[in-house]
Amino acid sequence: MKTAIVCDWLVTYAGAERLLAEIIQCYPEADLFAVIDFLPDDKRVFLNNKYAKTTFIQKFPFAKKLYRAYLPWMPLAIEQLDVSQYELVISLSHAIAKGVITGPDQIHIGYICSPMRYAWDMQHQYLKETGLNKGLKGFLAQRVLHKMRMWDQRTANGVGHFLAISNFIARRIWKTYRRQAEVIYPSVDTNQFTPTAQKEDFYLTASRCVPYKKIDLIVESFAKMSDKKLIVIGDGPDFAKIKSKSAKNIELLGYQPTEILIDYMQRAKAFVFAAEEDFGIAPLEAQACGTPVIAYGKGAVLETIRGLDSDYPTGVFFEEQNVASIQRAIEEFEINQSLIRITTCRNNALRFAPQKFQKRFKTFVQEKVSLHSKSIENQNNIILEDIL
Repeated sequence: MKTAIVCDWLVTYAGAERLLAEIIQCYPEADLFAVIDFLPDDKRVFLNNKYAKTTFIQKFPFAKKLYRAYLPWMPLAIEQLDVSQYELVISLSHAIAKGVITGPDQIHIGYICSPMRYAWDMQHQYLKETGLNKGLKGFLAQRVLHKMRMWDQRTANGVGHFLAISNFIARRIWKTYRRQAEVIYPSVDTNQFTPTAQKEDFYLTASRCVPYKKIDLIVESFAKMSDKKLIVIGDGPDFAKIKSKSAKNIELLGYQPTEILIDYMQRAKAFVFAAEEDFGIAPLEAQACGTPVIAYGKGAVLETIRGLDSDYPTGVFFEEQNVASIQRAIEEFEINQSLIRITTCRNNALRFAPQKFQKRFKTFVQEKVSLHSKSIENQNNIILEDIL
């Protein structure tokens, strides 16, 4: 079938882009669409060297760095992408991609990373963290998000079939759109992230340094445990804030290439993760390296990590996003460390191998294509009977 793949935007190669790459592997001949495309050339190989057909926002001033400032224009922009000649449209959306316009004879499958978090249940948190919770700017931001919610809910009707990246997101889709979504988990690169037998005496966290990742909270927790070493990999807007909370037992490495990240993940005693995530690829990458995970027990990590109450545990959960809760979890991990085996972590990660994702995704799409064909055939038969 002639296939279009629509995503929100292409600026960096992170979690959503990795998932996009997996979908392109399923449909290598598909055409790619996005609001903007500024992906670095060295990362484009993961997308089969495809360039996206973009919108008018691509030509807006400073769109490469300030594209989020053009959010109010994005609903209009995504609706201008012409995918009318495609039989199958797959949208990968955490913002506006699912709003692409399709017709009744087209199959539109919406794979949702999350409904717009900053417009729905996490609006107040985002406004507070960005300083847009008061004053004239705050009023304007709230007005924009109000409009975005109405548009987002309306365009859910244009999606024929919903997919979610986790049960956590499937529940959010039901809450937001009142639509059922089947769950197909993203994959982890189990060929690249592999275990080693030797673990060393340090903890690791790795992420973009943005507020909701709570890297500053992890650093603050370890700064009060001087006998425990923490390695932090990643950079971003919150890096200076994180550095101000650091201590002698904490090493901030900033951005590191994948091979360095893998090396630290393989050698770490445990990986620490404090975000409430829609899926969370990093904890699975750590497990693929045979490394246990100490994680905030909310969101999709409850689906990808097995706690100490499991017969085959792969990590420890903490109940609250605060220093005391993280410190208790570290202590609990060290007491029960012998219960968590490298092979158990690795086997848990293998449930999310790329081959399994591609098989599940293509099977789902084929089922919906067949269902669509039968539906059209039945409609035509009914019309023919009415004529006769």
